[in-house]
Amino acid sequence: MPTLLSIILASLFISLVSFVGGILLFWGKVGTQKITAYLVSFAAGTMLAVAFLDLLPEALKASTEANIFVPALLGLLTFFFLERFVVWFHHHDSPHDASPTVILILVGDGVHNFIDGVGIAATFLVNPALGFLTTLAIAAHEVPQEIADFSILVHGGLGKVRALVFNFISGLTALLGAVVGFYFLEKLEAMLPLLLAFTAGMFIYIASSDLIPELHKDFEKQKSWVQTLPFVLGIVILWIFTQLLEG
Repeated sequence: MPTLLSIILASLFISLVSFVGGILLFWGKVGTQKITAYLVSFAAGTMLAVAFLDLLPEALKASTEANIFVPALLGLLTFFFLERFVVWFHHHDSPHDASPTVILILVGDGVHNFIDGVGIAATFLVNPALGFLTTLAIAAHEVPQEIADFSILVHGGLGKVRALVFNFISGLTALLGAVVGFYFLEKLEAMLPLLLAFTAGMFIYIASSDLIPELHKDFEKQKSWVQTLPFVLGIVILWIFTQLLEG
């Protein structure tokens, strides 16, 4: 099979993983406040774990002289100003009910998937067998995160079907990253550590600025520590995945 076709099929497979959130469509009470609160708690833990246990360590390993903490800070600041703009636009011009967090999660996940696509292209160009294993590893890693993303989109005001569609569109950036990586890998290779760190900064901002404050609000209402369990579970699951798939 030609390498480019293999890369395209592998990245499409990663994009289709975004539909894993669709299993929640069969969960009749996914729209209730109690269950979405648990899912948002899980999402917050997942996003922090991805940033600190996966993206930043990978950026450090791949970097040479670049200070990866500067692009991480830039990612955080970029999303701060992006959210300011989205909030301003939301209140002045937008008739939609979706939360600004929806925009942030779609942009952040889109950048993350683009990087995954570049990684798939790079490994297939080295060795098709390695590319296949990398694709499986990325898919396994994406499952808990895609469930988390879907729950954030629903919690942010999107209907379940719209959340699924938008999450899939965001997932298609993996295909874009794979094609760009195939043709421009040498130029992108030096930028990958910076992109990984930038994405980590974005995820840290979303989790800390938008999701964790929601958990505190719900805790004030319910006075229950049960909601903390999904938060810790999200971190533990991502840690297990990173340990198993590190090689």
